Amino acid sequence: MKVRASVKKMCDKCRVIRRHGRAAEPCPRPTAGHLPTLPSPVWAPLLNRTFFSVARIAGVDIPRDKRIEIALTYVYGIGLTTAKKILSKTGVNPDTRVKDLDDADVQKLRGAAESYTLEGDLRRQEGMALKRLQDIGCVRGRRHRAGLPVRGQRTRTNARTRRGARKTVAGKKK
Repeated sequence: MKVRASVKKMCDKCRVIRRHGRAAEPCPRPTAGHLPTLPSPVWAPLLNRTFFSVARIAGVDIPRDKRIEIALTYVYGIGLTTAKKILSKTGVNPDTRVKDLDDADVQKLRGAAESYTLEGDLRRQEGMALKRLQDIGCVRGRRHRAGLPVRGQRTRTNARTRRGARKTVAGKKK
């Protein structure tokens, strides 16, 4: 059984001894989901609370420790303005942390986000628009294809982001 170099221990009861990148003594129950042995007062508040493991909106795991207003912007197609609109429509407080949301709030947010074009559909839509510009052969399409600035910026100097790193040209002899 091959084990990552960072793995030294699987749980408090089972140890993995590593020799030459291989596990010499694998954990007898790797799928048992061993929990570290902690005193019960530490676990008591967690056992009484109902929470979800990961909030997924439009197929994206949003970060648990951020405010919901910021966490929604991790979804491609939702910026800060759209996130505020979604939160006002659903009635969720923007200052609430994602880990403090209950399942009903997450369901409301998912429903509100479905009314927007997000993630894969939006990427596909943008790609099709660029492909159409290139197919009809307009100036914008040609500039996209050549990797040059599209909106009329100068290229004699600057435009390094679009043009990439400088290519050295041999100087002429005198």
